[in-house]
Amino acid sequence: MNWDAINAISQFVSSVAVVLSVLYLAKEVHRSTRVAKVAAQDAAASAVREVTNTFMENAEMSRIWGIGLEDLKTLSREDQARFFHAAHQFLKALETIHFHHLNGLMDQQLWHGWQELLRHYISAPGIARYWQIRSQLFSARFREFVDQLEPAPDRRTVGTLLEEAEAESSRRSISA
Repeated sequence: MNWDAINAISQFVSSVAVVLSVLYLAKEVHRSTRVAKVAAQDAAASAVREVTNTFMENAEMSRIWGIGLEDLKTLSREDQARFFHAAHQFLKALETIHFHHLNGLMDQQLWHGWQELLRHYISAPGIARYWQIRSQLFSARFREFVDQLEPAPDRRTVGTLLEEAEAESSRRSISA
């Protein structure tokens, strides 16, 4: 074998090694992207869960949240301030979810669920009032998104779900 043949074989082997390295790198980047997506989706769920856990663990905050969603003016000024703080945290969590969606880190089906949750809550009178006076605390991108959302025709929040369940139960007992 001459040196030219050895050189040609070496270059071929090197080229194959480079191609295999690029393929491996592409596979790892894809895997890393999937891991980032899962982490972003988990962080989003955790952020909302952290806000809503307050309502499950603290009866007073649950009362304030439920009343504030539907009839903010009946709360004392102190309770309205607490409601506004909770609304801010809730909407910030949803803003982060929206950010993950825009950056391709949110599964489309999961995003649809979060979007529907936002549609229902943003049209609740208490959240709508908070949004009216404090939306500037959120990114322009999120404000535009929220402002173009169609209101949910059958708004369901924790402030209205129980009323609907009670009405359905009453309808069933009347028809029986």
